[in-house]
Formats: sequence, C-alpha cells, structure tokens
Amino acid sequence: MPESVLIGKAVPNFTSPATGDKMISLKSLKGQNVVLYFYPKDSTPGCTLEGQDFRDNYAKFKRQNTIVLGVSRDTLKSHDNFRSKQQFPFELLSDEDESLCKLFDVIKMKNMYGKKVRGIERSTFLIDDKGKLRQEWRKVKVDGHVDDVLAAVKTLNKS
Repeated sequence: MPESVLIGKAVPNFTSPATGDKMISLKSLKGQNVVLYFYPKDSTPGCTLEGQDFRDNYAKFKRQNTIVLGVSRDTLKSHDNFRSKQQFPFELLSDEDESLCKLFDVIKMKNMYGKKVRGIERSTFLIDDKGKLRQEWRKVKVDGHVDDVLAAVKTLNKS
C-alpha cells in the first residue's frame, strides 16, 4: 500500500487530469500554497455549497498566494459541467482511479441510507509553497470550513 501523507512531510508529486483539458502536477505548483479539498460527488447539495464557499473566497486565497483545487472521483465531463454551472474559478481534479484518494487516505466506509458504501470523506489539505503538508481537516462540516482554511493559510504565510 502506498504511504499516505503526513503533516510536516513533503507530499509526493502527483499528476492528475483536471477541468479545462489540463494535467496538473503538484511540482508545477511549487512557489504557491495549495488547498486540496476532497469532496464526495459533483452537484450534490453539500459539495455544491462547499465549492461555492471556495469560489466566493477565491480572491482572498489568491491574495495569499494560494491555489484551490477540488478533487472527487467524478469524470472530467461531470467536473466540467459542475465547474461551469457553479462558475468555479479553480480547477477540479478527476481521481477516477482513486490514486489521490489513497495517497491522502480519504476513502472511508460510510452509511448511505442504511447501506455501507465506500466513499470520499470530505477532507481538506493545506500544502505549503515548498510542497510540504502543513495542515489537514478530516470529516469536514461545510459550514464555516472555508473560513478556517483561509485563517490557516494566513497563519502559514506569516510564519
């Protein structure tokens, strides 16, 4: 099993297909902080709300030299539709093979209407401008989450 990420350690480089026909690799983002947020499914209520919160605060993240990327197991076609409908100014990464999900250990057994299903546990990771994992949020509740992440970015930038 591949090792998963640890706070204070460099995140292994990854390359992932993204919206807008892009391939995004972590090493190409060096020099800026990266907020990587994992969410269960495009166009569902909680995921839409979380994406809208990141969208509405995107300029604040940009001013903090921070890029935001959303990740789920949905297809690029689904991502492109979701992104354009919600006017997200950031890219969404498609992790259909679950390689990123495994690296960040976000696939969990969840109860869905009384059934056990494997799914993404809503989680966010803050990677600094040198590629080190600085903070993680697991079992995220959408309400107020983006504010917490933005505060952590500001604290990181001061250090």
